[in-house]
Amino acid sequence: MSRCRYLALLVFIGVTLLGANAGWGQNSIPDGTHVAGELLLASKAGVSDTDLEDIYKGHGGQKIKTLPQIRVHHIKVPARALEVVEDALRNNPKVQFVEKNFIAQAVRVPNDPGYSSQWYLPVISAPGAWDITTGSPSIPVAVIDSGVDPIHPDLSAKLVTGYNFLAGNIDTHDVFGHGTAVAGVIAAETNDGIGVAGLAWNNTIMPLVVINSSNFATYANVVAAINYAADRGSKVINMSLGGTSYSSTLQSAVNYAWSKGVVIVAAAGNNSSSSPFYPASLNNVVAVSATDQSDYLASFSNFGNWITVAAPGTSIYTTTNGGSYGFWQGTSFAAPQVAALAALIFSKNPSLTNQQVVDIIKNNADDLGLPGFDQNYGNGRINAYRAVSATPAPDAPPPTSTLTAFYLGATGPDNVGPGSQLTPNGIADSHIQLQGLRGIPVRIRITSNTGGVWEGPYNGFNWVILPQYDGAGNADLWFEFWPSQSFHVKVWYTDGTTDEVDAT
Repeated sequence: MSRCRYLALLVFIGVTLLGANAGWGQNSIPDGTHVAGELLLASKAGVSDTDLEDIYKGHGGQKIKTLPQIRVHHIKVPARALEVVEDALRNNPKVQFVEKNFIAQAVRVPNDPGYSSQWYLPVISAPGAWDITTGSPSIPVAVIDSGVDPIHPDLSAKLVTGYNFLAGNIDTHDVFGHGTAVAGVIAAETNDGIGVAGLAWNNTIMPLVVINSSNFATYANVVAAINYAADRGSKVINMSLGGTSYSSTLQSAVNYAWSKGVVIVAAAGNNSSSSPFYPASLNNVVAVSATDQSDYLASFSNFGNWITVAAPGTSIYTTTNGGSYGFWQGTSFAAPQVAALAALIFSKNPSLTNQQVVDIIKNNADDLGLPGFDQNYGNGRINAYRAVSATPAPDAPPPTSTLTAFYLGATGPDNVGPGSQLTPNGIADSHIQLQGLRGIPVRIRITSNTGGVWEGPYNGFNWVILPQYDGAGNADLWFEFWPSQSFHVKVWYTDGTTDEVDAT
């Protein structure tokens, strides 16, 4: 079959479907939330526990317990007097510290009932990553597969327009069932009280259909789908499919997508072999092997010096065609975790290059097996929390102009005001007020509609003075003008940026 350039899906399907399981709900708590009427305090060196107890008893405090290892007393005080007692104890010279009994909670855990069956999400530290970002709908993941169930309750709201390369239309319903399962791993609707959680909560899916109902796809259609995704701004492509035949055409398509900034992720294959598998082993592709629940290489997973990273791939509970849920396994379900992680990283910082995203994933994986890179796990099993934590925040956008200019008129014989310098020829001073200067030295040029130009540096103009330039970015400009002129103001800041505005 490989001689005919066909790709087979990389999947072992567990057909047992599970009913809803009790999930862990979560409500976010505000910063500083604490137990009413409880304090934790410790004494300074040389102060006995008895003396400390006498101190807080004098303020109505009662001991709940002592933490002897660190000499901290957990006490109860009248709830209404908490702040007063805390301040009094803090100012006592025998008290080292006093603080409220703050409330913590587990890292962000969704309330989807199937989450408790998704063992792999805690293993890759997904909850910690979700405390930082849950993704962005502006970063879709292109899923080159068999389509996605368009009415699945966990996926229907997550789909953007894709394409069916088998039928030549935009009907991307799932013709085999595999794509729906892959899509759920990436971006199932999360924290909605139903179904399962996707790793990239808020990202979207672009379904691209290349797999037919018999589980085959031509290289030509896969290449067309890669090009389609790259041309439509997709930042991440997932391919949970592959074959054993090398293709220059396939490599060219991957290179094209890479040149457009796309992270391309592919499953390593399920043949328990180190032989190259395509597209996973192509240049510019993130090849993903599968691990089991003990963090060992899954028995079916391919391996080799072409593996980039590993991710869990056994007993993956996810969405299934027809609106239900089930367990799947294979490198097909390890790869979409990596694709979803790339989407989370791009969501946190869309300005990153694809190479930077891949490096972040590789450099923050958990090292398994032999120290450093090895042929089973590549650079390690992914760690979503570490990768997202290591993602730099985007650079602050250049300041946008908020500069405004108000023409406040002139001073002359009939309108003499502060700063007026009536000239012998009857020309009066003009007064323009600028608002929104950014508080750094500037050079300003004022041009009139009749061609007059006044220009100068921050503290000394030719014909322009700055009697006021306050920290709020306001400046009053006085300069000589002819009547019936309008003015355009241009400002050069010392950081190289400029502002332009017309006086109103």
